[in-house]
Amino acid sequence: MSVLEEMRIRSLGVIDDAVVELSPGFTAVTGETGAGKTMVVTSLGLLLGGRADPALVRIGSRAAVVEGRITVSEGDAVASRAEEAGAEFDDGALLISRTVSAEGRSRAHLGGRSVPVGVLAELADELVAVHGQTDQQGLLKPARQRQALDRYAGDGVAVPLARYTTAYRRLRAVLTELDELTTRARERAQEADLLRFGLDEIAAVEPLAGEDADLAAEAERLGHAEALASAAALAHTALAGNPEDPEGVDATTVVAAAGRALDAVRSHDPALAALADRIGEISILLTDVAGELAGYADRLDADPLRLAAVEERRAALAALTRKYGEDITAVLAWAEEGSARLTELEGDDDRIGELTAERDTLRAELSVLGQELTDARTEAAARFAEAVTEELASLAMPHARVSFAVRQTEAADDASGIDVGGRSVLYGPSGADEVELLLAPHPGAQPRPIAKGASGGELSRVMLAVEVVFAGSDPVPTYLFDEVDAGVGGKAAVEVGRRLAKLARSAQVVVVTHLPQVAAFADRQLLVEKTVDGAVTSSGVTVLEGEDRVRELSRMLAGQEDSQTARAHAEELLAAARAAV
Repeated sequence: MSVLEEMRIRSLGVIDDAVVELSPGFTAVTGETGAGKTMVVTSLGLLLGGRADPALVRIGSRAAVVEGRITVSEGDAVASRAEEAGAEFDDGALLISRTVSAEGRSRAHLGGRSVPVGVLAELADELVAVHGQTDQQGLLKPARQRQALDRYAGDGVAVPLARYTTAYRRLRAVLTELDELTTRARERAQEADLLRFGLDEIAAVEPLAGEDADLAAEAERLGHAEALASAAALAHTALAGNPEDPEGVDATTVVAAAGRALDAVRSHDPALAALADRIGEISILLTDVAGELAGYADRLDADPLRLAAVEERRAALAALTRKYGEDITAVLAWAEEGSARLTELEGDDDRIGELTAERDTLRAELSVLGQELTDARTEAAARFAEAVTEELASLAMPHARVSFAVRQTEAADDASGIDVGGRSVLYGPSGADEVELLLAPHPGAQPRPIAKGASGGELSRVMLAVEVVFAGSDPVPTYLFDEVDAGVGGKAAVEVGRRLAKLARSAQVVVVTHLPQVAAFADRQLLVEKTVDGAVTSSGVTVLEGEDRVRELSRMLAGQEDSQTARAHAEELLAAARAAV
């Protein structure tokens, strides 16, 4: 079993520097009001991933530091998670530290390795159950009472609840989509009409990819046909000559003459032969270009009817690009996407039918699972209530009776509920059940919700009884109670101390208390006291033994450490506690 051996607290609240040594059994933390007892709870909360509040840093200090040493059993969940985080163990112990700066920054270390604070929070679930007066207030909420019952029921509720939660989430998604399809039907119909119009308009034109660019080039050519023909003719004459002017000089004739002149002497010099070859290449190129110019002029179409047809086609394409894309390629892409979207919109009726069928199937599944949850909770509630009632008997409430009300609320109509027990009832993410913890403090009293029917002292004992029952069904190694004995006194306080001592036989128990009857049952009592300057120093948290413990119990009893009557009562309390344990 994992046990918290000690904590060192520095610069936290009123604590300057203190070491808290805990018993593996029952440790009571006592001291004057305002001495810093609750800082022990706060420190443990920080050590196990709680929220870092920079206001907790002691004034004048740069940071608050909490360090803890926990013995860990090899192979348990805590050891496994720590090893996953890379932690190293110190002779079977796990060292944890948390630092909170005055600026609000927080750092966490586990087994000598820096880890996210969330890792410490994961360990907390396996290590410690912390309960204070705020937890008592939480127990007053029906949702927390249902969670407590579910926790006690274990797999009996957890298994169907997991299946229920999955089906519930899917149903919410289905209902959301159905709502969108039905409530936005008009908008979707309008969108479909616009898509059909656009697709019909594009289909009527039948554009081809890149057609707009090709037509633009053709229109440019047709619009300047005469100038292009004239330029081609002049270029052809310059290269190949004019048959009607035999005396004219042309480039082909001049280059041919140059080639012949060099060919006559090329055998005498290789360099000149190379130049002759290049002139031959030029002559061939000139002949080719001249031939292409002649062909270009013959192919050039100056037909104004063709130009008009091209411009008309370009106008039709431009009408599309003004609406659907910057060019025809973009228009065709819009058409492809629009066609897919139209198919989706036109399939709404089919989709609505599919979703409606799935909704009905899921609601039927939730009805079955909801009934399973109700049955499991009802069965667990009877066992839980009986166990808590037995615990209350040992906490000086022998005639008290605890029970659970597991009920459902009728739905206004079948559409808003699920069928549980032959009725249409409201349902939520945790089922259809409303769970409320009831208390009848004495015979003849009607069971009432604990928020209304329990005094402060009774609520403290109910809370403790619930935790003791949990300790038997879902144990954790360490329980920390922060003044949950508030409002309890006399014989009831003695019984609370006795029950905490019994709980400490199977788990480590740490109690911050102001009751001497509770502290007397502790295996170890720690006194938190301030110095004259208001700080708790390293010597301010001490383990009380012998005479010192009697003096502290006397102070708690009568406010006077040296009162003989109080001392006698304190010794009597200690003796009775030892005998009872």
